[in-house]
This record gives sequence, structure tokens and C-alpha cells, in this order.
Amino acid sequence: MTTTLQSVSEIQRDWYVVDADGQTLGRLATRIATILRGKHKPTFAPHMDVGDFVVVINAEKVVLTGRKLDQKHYYRYSGYMGGLRSDSAREVLTGAHPERALHHAIKGMLPKNRQARQVISKLKIYKGAEHPHAAQQPQPFPAYV
Repeated sequence: MTTTLQSVSEIQRDWYVVDADGQTLGRLATRIATILRGKHKPTFAPHMDVGDFVVVINAEKVVLTGRKLDQKHYYRYSGYMGGLRSDSAREVLTGAHPERALHHAIKGMLPKNRQARQVISKLKIYKGAEHPHAAQQPQPFPAYV
């Protein structure tokens, strides 16, 4: 038997829409990372990007369990001396960019290489219930992943 690999032109990419309202941050992030990477497909190859596009809506309504809202901190660094900024998860989720918490969680679950930077570009996160990707006809998120 021989192993067949898909060429780049044969890859079928689907669009999925996820409603993050009331879902736990980490559990949702693992399911999204699996779809982005393509590990749910029988044609998965670790050296190729065979994943699908994922549109996440209602990112500000994601749930953190326990005391993580106050104890979990997100850091960003401007590159200048003294430019380290720290925000708690509560400040991030109630601030101007609540989608950063989900983006950070998903990005941390991907491999640290060029392929991950290509894969993360297929992730679209919006804080409200509206998204501009209706033309792609996204399907509901699969329950089996």
C-alpha cells in the first residue's frame, strides 16, 4: 500500500462559524485549534496546512472558570524600556478588544513555526454577533471535534 498526499490545489477548505456565548475559553480553543490545523480530516499531514477557516462570534461572552477572571493576566510588550503592560482577564474581556483572549489561547495551542503563522490567519474573531463572511456560507461548528 502507498500513502497518498494531497497537493495544495486539491485541498478543500470549509468555513465554520462558532458562537462563543457561554462556552469555556480553553475547551473552545482546543476545538478551534484542531479545525484550523486540519487534524479532524483523514487527509491530515503534519507538514501541510489542510485546515479550515473558523469565524468566531460573541467573543466577549466566553466563560472562564474558577477565579481566572482576576488571577489570569495577559502581557504585551511595546519594545521600549518599561513598556510591559499587564491586564487581567476581566479587563481584557470587558475592554475594547475582548477577542484577544481567545486569539491568545488558540495561538498558544498551535506549533511555534511558520505553519502556525499561516494557520492563525484563517481564524476570524468578532466580539459581536455580526460577521462580514456571509458570502462564504459558513456552516455551524461540528460537534464531533
